[in-house]
Amino acid sequence: MSYSLEDLLKAKTRKDLVKIAEQQNINIANVVRNLKYEMELVKLQSELVLLQNWVTKNNMRVAVLFEGRDAAGKGGSIKRFIEHLNPRSSRVVALSKPTDNERGQWYFRRYIKELPNPGEIVFFDRSWYNRAVVEPVMGFCSEKQYQQFMVQVPEFEHLLYEDGVILIKFWFSISKEVQQKRFNARLKNPLKQWKFSPVDRKGQELWDKYTYYKEQMFTKTHTNFSPWIIVKTNDKKTARLESMRYLLSNFNYSEKKDKNSIIQPDPNVIVRYYRNAKQIDI
Repeated sequence: MSYSLEDLLKAKTRKDLVKIAEQQNINIANVVRNLKYEMELVKLQSELVLLQNWVTKNNMRVAVLFEGRDAAGKGGSIKRFIEHLNPRSSRVVALSKPTDNERGQWYFRRYIKELPNPGEIVFFDRSWYNRAVVEPVMGFCSEKQYQQFMVQVPEFEHLLYEDGVILIKFWFSISKEVQQKRFNARLKNPLKQWKFSPVDRKGQELWDKYTYYKEQMFTKTHTNFSPWIIVKTNDKKTARLESMRYLLSNFNYSEKKDKNSIIQPDPNVIVRYYRNAKQIDI
């Protein structure tokens, strides 16, 4: 429960707000936390606008991949990333399952045409890494196709690196228990039921299998030129803010000076993959 507009208009002092909270059983700590989140979000979104202007001015090409288990918070984070960006030089790519023609093509082809143009930032809501985890877990590709992909993807990403594409790969990490809670919440919310699919249901049943393929992916595709960045938190709002900070911290855009206190990510949340790192989605 939180304050209504009527409550806020009625209150003249801090004591009034406390009194209303006591009368209506409002958790002040939650209210303060949400206000702090909104204030930080606005600051970071403003920085993203400045970053986008700099990327456009310098004809840079930036691709940001959002990966993770179902209900990890990828879509919600992307929504906050792009909320105030200029749609002329930013876009979201969320490809559906491949067509019959695409199945007969080189696997990367349909993603190549979605890569950023000069001066553009592209956000991938899932990416070519479907073939590293989801497809082998669900049986959507053969073992041969999977093995071929795992050999080719570091080479593919190295070509992007050499051609000047800046690639940032996020893995949103949540626990099994939190995933189940989010699935249950989706089913209860008529506005979010469309997000739930049979594949999601299988995600809980095949949790350990997902873990195996996820670890294989990290081990074989984490490179110096294209590292995996793990966003390790069960809190959606923290994941959004810290992933924004990481993206901003990777660029020396013109207005960045003296803003390190705002954009430096929390090292307890943003973790560069390494084999012995503690994870919460194992």
